[in-house]
Amino acid sequence: MATKTAIIEKKEKKTTPKASATSGKYLYAVGRRKTAVAQVRLYPDKGNDKHVVNKKDYTTYFPVALQPTLLAPLTVLGLAGDFVVSATVKGGGTNAQAEAIRLGVARAILKHDEALRSLLRVHGFLTRDARSVERKKPGLKKARRAPQWSKR
Repeated sequence: MATKTAIIEKKEKKTTPKASATSGKYLYAVGRRKTAVAQVRLYPDKGNDKHVVNKKDYTTYFPVALQPTLLAPLTVLGLAGDFVVSATVKGGGTNAQAEAIRLGVARAILKHDEALRSLLRVHGFLTRDARSVERKKPGLKKARRAPQWSKR
C-alpha cells in the first residue's frame, strides 16, 4: 500500500504543466476568408517546425497542396525557422481555412516587425480576400441561375 506522501507526489507530477513551444509569450492576430475565421498565435522558437492547427499537426490537417499556403509569409521573409504557428480555425473549407491562417500569420508578423509591411504587401499577404458566396435571390434557382424558359 502506498503512503500518503507518495500519493501526493504522484498528483503533483501529473498537474505540473510541461513547457512546450506553445507556452509563453506570443504574437496574436485574426485572419478571415469567406466564412473561415482563424485565430493565429506565433510563438518565437528557433529551429522548431511543429506547427499546430486545431490541436493537430498542420501536415495531417491540411492536404499537401495547401501546406505551403499557410506558412508562405514566413518562408518569403526567411523567418520559417524562427516562429511556431498555432492556429484555431472555424468555418469554410480547407482552402479558405488555409488562406485565413495565412492572413493571420502575416498580421502577426507585422506586430513583430512593422518594417516588413512593404514586403508582405508586395506578395499580397496583407490583403483580405473579401469574395464570398453570393446570396440566392427569390424566383431564381441559385444566385443568378433563372429557371429554364419554356414557350408553352
